[in-house]
Amino acid sequence: MAQFVDECGLNARGGDGGAGCVSFRREAHVAKGGPDGGDGGDGGSVWLEADHNVASLIAFKDHPHRRADSGSHGQGKRRHGASGDDAVVRVPVGTSVRAQDGELLADLASDGVRWLAAAGGQGGMGNSRFSTHRNRAPVFAEQGEAGEQRWLKLELKLLADVALIGFPNAGKSTLISRISAARPKIAGYPFTTLEPNLGVVRTDGDFEMVVADIPGLIAGASDGRGLGYRFLRHTERARVMVVMVDLASAEAVPPVEQQRVLLEELGAYRPELLERPRILVGSKADIGHLDPPPEARCVSAVTGAGMAELIRAMADAVVEARARHSLALGARRSGEVVIHRPATEGFRVERTDGGAYVVVGRAAERMVALSDLNAPGAWDFARRRLERLGVDRALARAGIKSGDTVRIGAFEFEYHDDSDYSGQEASR
Repeated sequence: MAQFVDECGLNARGGDGGAGCVSFRREAHVAKGGPDGGDGGDGGSVWLEADHNVASLIAFKDHPHRRADSGSHGQGKRRHGASGDDAVVRVPVGTSVRAQDGELLADLASDGVRWLAAAGGQGGMGNSRFSTHRNRAPVFAEQGEAGEQRWLKLELKLLADVALIGFPNAGKSTLISRISAARPKIAGYPFTTLEPNLGVVRTDGDFEMVVADIPGLIAGASDGRGLGYRFLRHTERARVMVVMVDLASAEAVPPVEQQRVLLEELGAYRPELLERPRILVGSKADIGHLDPPPEARCVSAVTGAGMAELIRAMADAVVEARARHSLALGARRSGEVVIHRPATEGFRVERTDGGAYVVVGRAAERMVALSDLNAPGAWDFARRRLERLGVDRALARAGIKSGDTVRIGAFEFEYHDDSDYSGQEASR
């Protein structure tokens, strides 16, 4: 049987951009043709897409790396390189994406929602792009940009209409096996269920609802005891809570005390869970010897007593909860539930402890990273692009003086405030 995996790491890497080509037209009767180097193709990107046909994150357990294709290099005769194909990585609906520091980046809670996990690198421009009236034969081209690469944390929170909450061995698995086609492992000892189980319950009126059997909780679960908050998170998206108390507890824990502990743990984990519609159920009524709370519905999954009434109560609560959810969403599109942190545009200037000025930002870094600064004319061209971007003005506002060190990406050079840049040297 396939293993259920609800958390894993993912290494996403976008494809590298192809390099631009340095080429000149050389044909019969065209002795001095102009530059005709083509552009490199863009690298493909890695996208995460929520897919209702994917049940868990098991595909990433032993193979966490996903990479998009790189772009092809440009060629002569203005032939541009082909762009690399995107890699679409399908994950279960309800997958949350976090950075390594725990920051929430995306919440893929709807089928078909996509999120950009790693952007592909842009292709470099060929030398035909740099021809000007002052330099009609540029002998440099841009290198391809490296694709973005990062480690991400994926967490799955099951999407269910109803969550069954109770102590270990309270009868949750038996109940879900009676009201749906789910066949979880059932045994007479605690912690039989080590992974959540989903079951689809159908009523006579063709109504369907998804019920989740959450592994047993104990006192201190919100602090990590027992199976802890690893499974508590699967309650977050449930619309209705069914709290089960064991009327035949082997430890003779009073059902009222069971109820108190379960609600206390839910509230400690997420206070808003206590505001969800809730149904209190006393299980094992056929052999129960403990007094149920007054408001509990007593059922027996073995004899079927009280089961029909319980299913109707669950269905009514789900219908009402779905209606409230639809009103809350209004006309909002499903794609808008995605939370993302887009890359900051532009650049900024920072000062290091050693006194160097560091220009941070993709726009500026790309202008030097893609250029082969050892090629004749390449550095002068990159400098003019940085000036148009406003880097010189930003450095002046930051208090830079002639002779100070400037770093942009992997390159370092000495700054001069006059128009003579012949003394500047760029080094990798």
